[in-house]
Amino acid sequence: MSAGELAGHFDVSKATMSAHFAVLREADLVTSSKAGTTVLYYLNLSVLEEALLEFAQLFGIQATPTQSEVPHENDV
Repeated sequence: MSAGELAGHFDVSKATMSAHFAVLREADLVTSSKAGTTVLYYLNLSVLEEALLEFAQLFGIQATPTQSEVPHENDV
């Protein structure tokens, strides 16, 4: 989504949104690209997945492996 589209979902200033985007980029949770004057943001799902799995482990929640982590018959 674009920065403007994302900002439309929150009742905060553009400066506040910009600061949040910077923190998310620094944590590698999102990436961004510029298309003309529009900045597009993308979730970095692998980093988000790792963070959520670690968070779940803190609470003793057994996480189910993702499809890419499940061995296939041909891989054995």
